[in-house]
Amino acid sequence: MFNKLAKLFKYEDLRKRVMVIALILLIFRVLANIPIPGVDQTALTNFFSGNQFFGFLNIFSGGALSNLSIAMLGLGPYITAIIIMQLLTMVFPKLKTLYYEEGEIGRAKFNRYSRYATVPLAILQGYGFLKLLAAQGVVPNLDFGSMLLNVIVIVAGSMALVWLGELIDEQGLGNGVSILIMAGIVSGLPLAIRNAVISYTPSAIPTYIAFGVLALVVIAGIVLLNEGERKVPISYARRVRGNKLYGGVSSYLPFKVGQAGVIPIIFAISLLLFPQLFGQIIATFSPAAGGAINEFTASFAANQIAYGSAYFILVFVFTYFYIGVTFDPEEISKNLQRNGGFIPGIRPGHPTAQYLKSIVSRITLFGALALGFIAILPIITQTVTGTAALTIGGTSILIVVAVALDMAKKIESQVTVREYEGV
Repeated sequence: MFNKLAKLFKYEDLRKRVMVIALILLIFRVLANIPIPGVDQTALTNFFSGNQFFGFLNIFSGGALSNLSIAMLGLGPYITAIIIMQLLTMVFPKLKTLYYEEGEIGRAKFNRYSRYATVPLAILQGYGFLKLLAAQGVVPNLDFGSMLLNVIVIVAGSMALVWLGELIDEQGLGNGVSILIMAGIVSGLPLAIRNAVISYTPSAIPTYIAFGVLALVVIAGIVLLNEGERKVPISYARRVRGNKLYGGVSSYLPFKVGQAGVIPIIFAISLLLFPQLFGQIIATFSPAAGGAINEFTASFAANQIAYGSAYFILVFVFTYFYIGVTFDPEEISKNLQRNGGFIPGIRPGHPTAQYLKSIVSRITLFGALALGFIAILPIITQTVTGTAALTIGGTSILIVVAVALDMAKKIESQVTVREYEGV
């Protein structure tokens, strides 16, 4: 792999692509550190240290939300828009046809609709965050003109990140949105190392060693989760067209164990911590009712067993739900039948769809269990180590490892193509 990275800078066009991505990431970090005016940094720090929901959203903004920067929403509205659009494919057949059957042109239209949906979502989220933070004393109460200006700036910052992500996509070395999210997560690594060093004591050496070993084991497990797949053999019938013989070859359909990715964790944490956000919004209108809701959610979050169990169950359930939304065995069966493909020993049509459904269901069981463990890993490590400085962020590692593996594959393919061209 290191040999491939060295060859990446050997070819001029690839070297330029890497430099473009590096420049885009630099612009992203600059945007993430330009704050909106009138922010009380002390109140802001206290607010984020005691709020799990916004702490989770801060991961996807690359720290921009905790800085209240002009890119404070990060790519959250765009990710939400994509998830909503995918869910709508279950309701509207035309969207389903557009996404699954019309190829690259259909996907391009689908992504364009997702960008359109990002704007109203960013407006709602930006306005909601500013009102909530004003109620907490983090930002001053804004008049209509100031609120409108800040919302426009925040929405523009979010859309600028979407545009930067698409520019990275054009370089062909990885998914732009994923790379920006990974860059945001990695940017918090120096602070995490500093906190671990500050809390260091000689008597805690065994704990630090155990923590390092556990981190390596978790990374290896996430790699296996991302790379693990079940290959279903496919054979194609021989067909004669004119004087040529087609088909008669064998292939396979790959079904990944971690096909759902990080989406179930996003669903689960959003649902689990929604009462906290709801209570803070209600508190602006009814302090007594909001205080009661916040007290209940705080006591529930403080109970590590109850909170961790609920988190694990929700991730498990949402993994099956997301696979059910995005995986269509009937459509795969139809496509196989149209192209003369079949699974050996299984009749084409509905029996093939049922067979594929049963395979994916069994694979998803292991994927859901692994994803649930990754989700509650921070709770486990914090309970075992007894310190927040030594906490393995399962979701963060999952995103970083998945994006790094995808980039490694893209880089390897780009280098391999150019080596063949040279031959």
